[in-house]
Amino acid sequence: MSIIEEKIVKAGFILPQLPPVAGLYSPAIRTGNLVFTSGQLPLRNGILIEPGGAGKVNDANMEEAAYASRVALLNGLAAIKTLTGTLSSIERIVKLTLYVASDHRFSSQHIVANGASSLIHELFGEYGLHARSAVGVAELPLNASLELDLIVQCKFPII
Repeated sequence: MSIIEEKIVKAGFILPQLPPVAGLYSPAIRTGNLVFTSGQLPLRNGILIEPGGAGKVNDANMEEAAYASRVALLNGLAAIKTLTGTLSSIERIVKLTLYVASDHRFSSQHIVANGASSLIHELFGEYGLHARSAVGVAELPLNASLELDLIVQCKFPII
C-alpha cells in the first residue's frame, strides 16, 4: 500500500476498485508525464452517492454533494492507479474539473468542489495545490449529481 493509500485510509476512505468501463473510452490516458482521467461519477460499489436523492444539487444538500465530490475523486485516483500501478507515481495534481448538476439559481459549485480539493490537499499537501474549474450544468450521465475529472503529473517510468 502506497503512502497516499495509507492517507486515504487515515481520512476514513478506501481506494475503490475501478468499475468496468461503460463505453468506448479509457478511464485514464497518459501523454508525456501527464495523466488525464475520464469523468468520474460519485459511485460507490456501483451505486451513485446522491445528495438529497437523485440529480440536482441545491443549497440544502451542498454538504452531501461536497462528500460526493470526494467519492468521485477517489474513483479518479483509482483510474490513475490502474494506469500507473501506484499512486506514489503522482508528483502533482495539476487540475480538477467538477461539473455539478445544479438546481435553478444554485451558484455554489465552488463550495461543492471544495470537498474534493480539501481531500487532495490532505493527501498530497503542497503537491496537491491545483488549478480548478467548478461548472454548473443541467444534467449529467445516469442523473448523477456531479462528475469530476483530473489532470495529474506523474514520474515515469511506471509499472
